[in-house]
Amino acid sequence: MTTTTDLHVPSGASPGSAAARRVPLWLAIFAASLPMFMATLDNLVMTSALPVVQADLGASVGQLQWFLNAYTLSFATLMLAAAGLGDLLGRRRVFVWGTALFAAASIASALSTTAGVLIASRAVQGVGAAAVMPLSLTLLAGAVPASKRALAIGIWGGVSGIGVALGPVIGGAVVDGFSWQAIFWINVPVAVIAIPLALYALAESRGRRQPLDLLGVALAGAGVFLGVWGIVHGNDDGWTSVQVLGALIVGAVLLAAFVIRELRIPSPVMPMRMFRSRSFAVANVIGLAFTLGMMGSVFLLSQYLQIVMGYSPLQAGLRTLPWTAAPMIVAPIAGLLAPRVGLRALLVSGLAMQAASLIWMSTLFEVGTAYPAMVPALALAGIGMGLTFAPNATAVLADMPEVDHATASSVNSTIREIGVALGVAILTAVFIAAGGALTPTGYADALQPALLVGAASVGVALVAALLMPGRSRA
Repeated sequence: MTTTTDLHVPSGASPGSAAARRVPLWLAIFAASLPMFMATLDNLVMTSALPVVQADLGASVGQLQWFLNAYTLSFATLMLAAAGLGDLLGRRRVFVWGTALFAAASIASALSTTAGVLIASRAVQGVGAAAVMPLSLTLLAGAVPASKRALAIGIWGGVSGIGVALGPVIGGAVVDGFSWQAIFWINVPVAVIAIPLALYALAESRGRRQPLDLLGVALAGAGVFLGVWGIVHGNDDGWTSVQVLGALIVGAVLLAAFVIRELRIPSPVMPMRMFRSRSFAVANVIGLAFTLGMMGSVFLLSQYLQIVMGYSPLQAGLRTLPWTAAPMIVAPIAGLLAPRVGLRALLVSGLAMQAASLIWMSTLFEVGTAYPAMVPALALAGIGMGLTFAPNATAVLADMPEVDHATASSVNSTIREIGVALGVAILTAVFIAAGGALTPTGYADALQPALLVGAASVGVALVAALLMPGRSRA
């Protein structure tokens, strides 16, 4: 039986609203987390299926990257705009619209018959995910009393970890049992459940009503896209070629113009004042560097297990679980520990584990290595990720007034998704530059330097974590 201590009624709830109905906290957490789970699942759900998709659609190595990057780039560049729309039109409303668009784009992805159509459909999926991810955390924070917020965010981080964990496994299982198209069809019933649940269990809320900075969104999106495009094409076209060098330079100029604009206009889409908070600034540096190193490594590892070790997509997905499943267990525990030990201790411990695990893996992944020898290193990486997810999400909101929660969450989610896109692009570029090929010997030899670059990026996040305010408010 649910007691009154398990219920939270936000102030200002209208009669008949979700808040006025005194929805149980667990139901509100589930309603906010389910669409987010779907969005995080699709970050990595294709990794186990990539060899099969490549054979079916005749995709190149560059197109394999864009199957992931088309999603993460549109996801990353539109979250700020989605948060702004949520403040203007209603966060729950935009959250529900995003979930519906995500499901429609999943259907289009499943029906794709060419690599180009699949890339375009994945980009639209990212648009839907952009409306889901930041507003999920904002709606959750509004549904939970402050005394239970760290625990709720820990559970939210655990659900996010489940999405990461089950991505390769579900992708592999579905590909083995059905077809690669089915990895997109599974999003449809999830959305059918998630939309009415959100409408019932989550209260509508709004933030600051200000004009949406569409030019700022365009500058940031174009800058990030050109940067990733240049990195992806650097090895094939030449790093000093006009198109690659031009893309990198123009991308950097556009991002600089974006920052200058955001400092000058009265209604910025990314308020630079937020970065005056040391907790917020450090959390975003960690988010970028940590996801760059770890998600780029997961992308390459999933191919290694199939190409070098000869596992099927499902077998490969299951063998990533010591790494990817650990966060769903560790993240809620980290959420409970955060108020007691502080955010800095958890972040430093988690990032040190991840950097060490990637260095360890770089010495293990070679032709002839048995899978059991890899398990301890994979588990170390997973535990480290679990200690990072929830504390970093908590640090983002620690010094922010409630009216800024949606924007703060969207800024952090944007930076993390940019980290995913850069991680896949940069580590794949290192892999190809080291002579990487989709053969057992060619893959194993080139994987080692790529993992070391990933470890260096996580090392940057570790240094940043040392600057997190001591005993940060959780």
